[in-house]
Amino acid sequence: MPRRPKRPCSYPGCPNLTDGRFCEEHAKVEAKRYERYERDPATKRRYGRAWKRIRDSYAAAHPLCEVCLEKGVYTPTEEIHHMKPLSQGGTHDRKNLKALCKACHARIHAEHGDRWHNK
Repeated sequence: MPRRPKRPCSYPGCPNLTDGRFCEEHAKVEAKRYERYERDPATKRRYGRAWKRIRDSYAAAHPLCEVCLEKGVYTPTEEIHHMKPLSQGGTHDRKNLKALCKACHARIHAEHGDRWHNK
């Protein structure tokens, strides 16, 4: 199946073409801006150094996306997802985590109305 044509980067004044919303350079800038100005400070406190260690060890133990694997598709893990969000009383416990690819992670959050859609 042919790929979609590239589109201009959404960052103001950037002429680069990209497959996503922003080019590589501006995706980092936009992520940093989101972290600094839009993300809830309480959420930022929940994801410290301890979370990074937990996330890395879980990803090492689960190198493939668990949702894709159930369908018989081998996709590498790119995100570690909390099944019960921390904002709703979830924890970093391994029973509450799931290894996902970016597509599955985005789909789950879109279905719950997080970040990309209205809540």
